[in-house]
Amino acid sequence: MAETSELVARLRQALPAHAVIDDPVARRAWDTDGLTMHRALPLVVTLPGSTAEVVAVMRICHELGVPIVPRGAGTGLSGGALPHEQGVTVALSRMNRILEVDLDNRCVVAQPGVTNLSVTEAVAAQGYYYAPDPSSQVVCSLGGNVAENSGGVHCLKYGLTTHNLLGVQLVTVDGEVLRLGGKHLDAAGYDLLGIVTGSEGLLGIVTEVTVRILKTPAVARALLLGFASEEDAGACVAEVIGAGIVPAGMEMMDRLAIQAVEAFCAPGYPADAAAVLIVELDGPQVEVDELVAQVQAIAEGCGATSARASADEAERHRFWQGRKAAFPAMSRIQPDYYCMDGTIPRHQLPAVLERIRSLSAEHGLQVANVFHAGDGNLHPLVLYDAQDPAQIERAEALGADILRACVAAGGVLSGEHGIGVEKRALMSEVMGETDLRVMQRLKCAFDPEGLLNPGKVFPTLHRCAEGGRMHVHHGDPRHASIPRF
Repeated sequence: MAETSELVARLRQALPAHAVIDDPVARRAWDTDGLTMHRALPLVVTLPGSTAEVVAVMRICHELGVPIVPRGAGTGLSGGALPHEQGVTVALSRMNRILEVDLDNRCVVAQPGVTNLSVTEAVAAQGYYYAPDPSSQVVCSLGGNVAENSGGVHCLKYGLTTHNLLGVQLVTVDGEVLRLGGKHLDAAGYDLLGIVTGSEGLLGIVTEVTVRILKTPAVARALLLGFASEEDAGACVAEVIGAGIVPAGMEMMDRLAIQAVEAFCAPGYPADAAAVLIVELDGPQVEVDELVAQVQAIAEGCGATSARASADEAERHRFWQGRKAAFPAMSRIQPDYYCMDGTIPRHQLPAVLERIRSLSAEHGLQVANVFHAGDGNLHPLVLYDAQDPAQIERAEALGADILRACVAAGGVLSGEHGIGVEKRALMSEVMGETDLRVMQRLKCAFDPEGLLNPGKVFPTLHRCAEGGRMHVHHGDPRHASIPRF
């Protein structure tokens, strides 16, 4: 690998002076993402403002054999943007312009640093919106959404990023610019767009995104349902879906989360409930009215202790405000939280919640449960104090056990946060060696020298070789130099 001075000099020739940061104090701003229990200082940070500048950075790093870590807004929760200590972090926050609003084709073309919510704000006056809405949508970026295949509270009916993504512009590790998909609904040939979506920065850097926008529903109403037990709330979820009703969103929170949220922003949740469900129904007025009545009847049959339908938009937004504020609200209980992201079959909800309670007691840490109940994507929040190293260790152990419980129930390691560094050690527990090698061969096809986001996703770092054979590189891949081969 090249000397740092040579690397910095080359980068400064290609980018504006302010877009190359090598000062050790300034680099601290990029030493972690949302998984704050893991930190590393990048060798250099670059802030490209265009596709051409990303191309320049990629070519320089590829020529010099320098690892590259793409970064969006830094809100990811699996350590996917954790820097490489011998690598260049490519932060895309300056690429934050909406390039085109095309209402005829119902799509928006934007740079990767555009925030999720900005897409909806750009088309709301014309009666459109962008459906995926992670809780961090005010700050999370489209490029990061593509990298992690993010969802949100409305993914039950409208899908994840992959279901609302039409095309991307991708810069490969050697600086080639590819266009995958476009404004059309489908593309011929291999589904390369599907491969790139959710690839966590392992295959290239996305520099342009084309997303589908939808017509704003005529009516949307939210039901706030209280239950005396999590089991009753879970049964209600199954009954609603079993009745053939597909809500726009269906979210569940347990007592600990309810109490924290009420203290944080007072959305008006029932204080005596052991669990609440927020069920949103949208569409034509007559359809919504009928579905609200049906869901209320199902909830009452499942033992709901309270049921309130939003009377207007202000009340509907207040119901959702509490759910979307659940993560920061945890500071009312503990200074830090560790957000998990397992997905399970819906019918396993009561059993997995009971297992989480047992694990919480076993590890001696509180867990607040907040999740996308409709599609079984759990977000248990493990509460701990990062000033206590012992608690950090227990939090990580508890998180791993929760994910193992999800897999044992027939689920998977991630619904939308990705694998990153957080879950890579668990990959070999849930996937066979053949599965991992097939994925790594695909990685080798895009990045034969292993320079893109090394140390993420895979439990061992493999070097690519001609013919698709791979050689294991032992040691911590976060800190290993990645030699050319």
